[in-house]
Amino acid sequence: MKSPNDLSNKLSNQWKNADLRERRLLSTDEWPLELRVGAPSAKLVIEHPGEFRSHLNKWKAVTAGTVHWEDKSYRDISAPVSVPKYWRISSPSEWVAVCNNIDIKNEFSHMGRIVENTDKIFHSLILRQRNLVMARNSDEVILTAKVVMELAPSCANGRPLRALSIAGCDSKFFERNRSLIIQMLILRFGDVVNDIGLEKFLDALDENDHWLLVAPLTQGLLPFEQQRVRARELLKRELPGTHIIIVENEKCLYQLPMLPGTIAILGSGQNLKWLSAEWLKGKSVAYWGDIDTWGLCMLSTARRYIPKLIPLMMNMSVYDAYGAESAVSEPETAGGIPPEQLNDKEIELYKFLVSQDKGRLEQEFIPREFVKMGVELWISNWEY
Repeated sequence: MKSPNDLSNKLSNQWKNADLRERRLLSTDEWPLELRVGAPSAKLVIEHPGEFRSHLNKWKAVTAGTVHWEDKSYRDISAPVSVPKYWRISSPSEWVAVCNNIDIKNEFSHMGRIVENTDKIFHSLILRQRNLVMARNSDEVILTAKVVMELAPSCANGRPLRALSIAGCDSKFFERNRSLIIQMLILRFGDVVNDIGLEKFLDALDENDHWLLVAPLTQGLLPFEQQRVRARELLKRELPGTHIIIVENEKCLYQLPMLPGTIAILGSGQNLKWLSAEWLKGKSVAYWGDIDTWGLCMLSTARRYIPKLIPLMMNMSVYDAYGAESAVSEPETAGGIPPEQLNDKEIELYKFLVSQDKGRLEQEFIPREFVKMGVELWISNWEY
């Protein structure tokens, strides 16, 4: 004998199953669902009439789906009693209503709007890749689908991805939605997209050609005070010294003090593939970025290439110290779901920033004295 809450929880758990979710939302053959309630035992009816009445009242109060009843005879009761036999759920919307879960309701609405406004070739991906889709607003996913439908092999003609203006996308569109774009392109053109890489497939200028600012923080370590170097060159050419500090924004160079054996590489932004360089494994590497969702996403990406990387001044205590005075709103967050490579404290910070009206503390607003202390602690083998 099951209560409405028992079966509602079962249906809620089934929503999390990608196979079931896809089949039920895309195929009419899956409907209706009929969930058996189970008949109350004679012992319950005779010895616990209050519990029996409560069971019946709970099922009578159900408003979603259709409860089918049957007359059942019990000994010592003169007339048959009507009891719930099964719960019939006839459509996806009834499934969601029966779950009575606000998160599932929001996901159904979010996915439904996207499915209604995208080509059917993407529908399975949208319904299965729940985290990938829910991390973006519906308009962004719809636009991504439109852009992908207009892309074709070699269509970039040597231009960088940020220069492609398709279906009204902006210059950072490909950076924000790279993983989703690749998944959608695979559905159109097959695994070749993943095999050769997005840039090569579209004949786009490899973002590894991104120019970085390289600045030695020790006199004589390099024959220049600062120089621009293409990212792809750093994949092959080792820099001297023992320590490398990667800085999100190059305008923050003035905040860095002189440090023994250290070179700063500034202005990478989201172009971090060069961190796969083999020579970096022999260095002590630190990362310093903005305290916002995008900064933490870039930290996550950097850590994927260099697991032992040390984050500098990207924690809650720094935000608490300077956020009240200097934090600003983040025009567009990196999504509601923290990236995978963050630790527990960074995940907590990410969720906090998403919830704030002013969830962005930029690097240049952290005092030089504090930055000096932070990087010197790192050089002294302390994480700050």
